[in-house]
Amino acid sequence: MTGKNFTQGSGLILDRRELMKSAAALGLSLGGLGALGGSALAADTPKKGGTLKLGMEGGSASDSLDPRTYADSVPISYGYQICNGFVEIGDDGLPKGELFESWEYKPGAKEWIFNIRKDVTFHNGKTLDADDAIYSINLHRGDTKSAAKDLLSSITDVKKLSANQIQITLSEGNLDLPYNLSDYHVLCVPNGYSDFSKLVGTGAYKLEVFEPGVRVVTKNTGNYWKPGRGNFDGIELQYIQDQASRLQALISGQVDAINRLDAKTMDIVTSSPDVSVVQSKGTGNRFAFVALCDTDPYTNADLRWALKYGMDRKKIVDTVYQGYATVGNDTTISPSHKYYAKDVPQTPYDPEKAAFHYKKAGSPKLELKVSEGAYNGATDAGLLYQEAMKQAGIDLTVTRVSGDGYWSNIWLKEPFCAVYWGGRPNIDLQLSQTFLSTANWNDTHWKRPEFDKLLISARVETDDAKRAQIYSECQKMIHDDGGMVCYAVGDYLDAYSKKIMGTAPHPRYDMCDQRVAEKGWFA
Repeated sequence: MTGKNFTQGSGLILDRRELMKSAAALGLSLGGLGALGGSALAADTPKKGGTLKLGMEGGSASDSLDPRTYADSVPISYGYQICNGFVEIGDDGLPKGELFESWEYKPGAKEWIFNIRKDVTFHNGKTLDADDAIYSINLHRGDTKSAAKDLLSSITDVKKLSANQIQITLSEGNLDLPYNLSDYHVLCVPNGYSDFSKLVGTGAYKLEVFEPGVRVVTKNTGNYWKPGRGNFDGIELQYIQDQASRLQALISGQVDAINRLDAKTMDIVTSSPDVSVVQSKGTGNRFAFVALCDTDPYTNADLRWALKYGMDRKKIVDTVYQGYATVGNDTTISPSHKYYAKDVPQTPYDPEKAAFHYKKAGSPKLELKVSEGAYNGATDAGLLYQEAMKQAGIDLTVTRVSGDGYWSNIWLKEPFCAVYWGGRPNIDLQLSQTFLSTANWNDTHWKRPEFDKLLISARVETDDAKRAQIYSECQKMIHDDGGMVCYAVGDYLDAYSKKIMGTAPHPRYDMCDQRVAEKGWFA
């Protein structure tokens, strides 16, 4: 990688590789803690005041205030500004109480008791209670189009025990239920609330302006219940889809923070004396091309192997992501994950094997649809893939499509297309949302009852070694038979004005788990 790291005030310009080597020699880990900027390490006392201006990719003119519809970074950001979830994922990747203050489960993990935080009020003045929690959870159950429906499908009953306590009963045990309840769709609204042309929550900010595709403005409520959080007077979120425009807006001071830095511009970013970068190593988006396993010609297992052997993952990581990514291995599980299957061999680039399996599959015509609306670098990665496939004698047509409506018109519909998956706080969610036969977002249509049974069995396995083995078997099944060609796990790269404090990497999402508006403050 060619990026430079500029140590302010020292007069030294250090090559990033050398900096990382030096850090390793001292026993330091900089990859996860954003060695590219000072704000990630700030430990100042939070200060109140000022308007935070965000410039973000990851939204569209069709965005809604209804949490059931959220599918990208911008809605997640404004959702967390206005509302709270029931469970928050900490910087250590573990679930901790948010509106659910604490919980316990009975043996077998089918019955759970959740205690609701007291003295929390909605923006309309209503006090939070059990009825609000039950209503908000039930928005994602039964007859609903919620993207969280799959996560909560095992809930058979949600019962009020008192004004501040509920019981959740599951059809089968799940030790990871709190992780499911941390999903960004599962936000709390008042009991009976249904006017999602507006949004009322218990968050640090209340909605002022909502112009999807253009901007979202929120203002501080003045009485946030979380100590030390909700420090800005207000938030102005601008939709800036173009990466170069986003970066220019930050450097020129038009915005205070941006997401999804292009690795190719890291030299420019790190040379700016007013900008800090927070890097989350190997925890970012899973970049992939996915084939529908129930649609010809991708029903053929040999063809799916040809797709995998025909991909030069390392070249794409080095060229498109400038090394700010980790080579993927055809599942959504990152090599940095606790349960990553180290015993599953990395699929190599092997043109001869790709040609063998392609010929065995009948040498069908192949078309890959890509878009920068899917993710930055999708087009370049597709063209490098096309080049690598030619070495195997395989003609892959790469068609660039509009980013407008990509997720509604292309993803889950076209037989071979680009997709990215954000990180999930635990492996069950990561696998369940992507590969479980019943999952609405199973974007390869890969359905294996034996996989489903294995994955569900891990939810109640208390022996960690046995659980790890189950997850390894699950990953091997996907790797060997699935329709996903996951070639890279990107690093999250956020950039901030150096006057923004309180920023840090997070194991789930970028921009402080999309809570920078809640967690940050001005120096």
